[in-house]
Amino acid sequence: MSDPDEWTLQESVAEYETGWYTGGYDLLTQPDGSEKRYYWAELPDAVVVVAVVDDKVLFVEQYRPAIRETHLELPAGIVEDGESFTTAGARELREETGFDPAGVSLLQEFWCSTGVLRHRRGIVFAEGLEPAERELDSNEFLTVRTVPVDEALDRARAQPTNDATVEGVLLAKEEGLL
Repeated sequence: MSDPDEWTLQESVAEYETGWYTGGYDLLTQPDGSEKRYYWAELPDAVVVVAVVDDKVLFVEQYRPAIRETHLELPAGIVEDGESFTTAGARELREETGFDPAGVSLLQEFWCSTGVLRHRRGIVFAEGLEPAERELDSNEFLTVRTVPVDEALDRARAQPTNDATVEGVLLAKEEGLL
């Protein structure tokens, strides 16, 4: 295992900022004495919500311009300043699906795509859902869909799919919540 003390940061440069993410590089001296630039993109923390209502898992269907595909995925969004993953999960669930949870619990938090991203994700489970008012952002064009709990994993794995949806459903299933 590589010792972090064997790596020396020479400089860290943010080359561009978009308002959505910052991109740049770190120039590091590696354990063998050579230098290399490691490029990164830094994104805000995000939350993914696994929520069950009437023995069905809530999904949202939306077009993803970055990959030019429509996905059926778990509700998700950015964690705002001062929010925990659970608070952000409750807010995102309400905004995107129109359901307010009585309780939200953190299943897992982790770093994503550590070879290039500085991005943390939390996966939460929401329960005790009650109807509420949807509050979509101006760039959200979502359709709420439900999938029976016993079909959720197969649906999450069906193409096209994404990491957050597969991870969320697998974690909830492993925890005995689905």
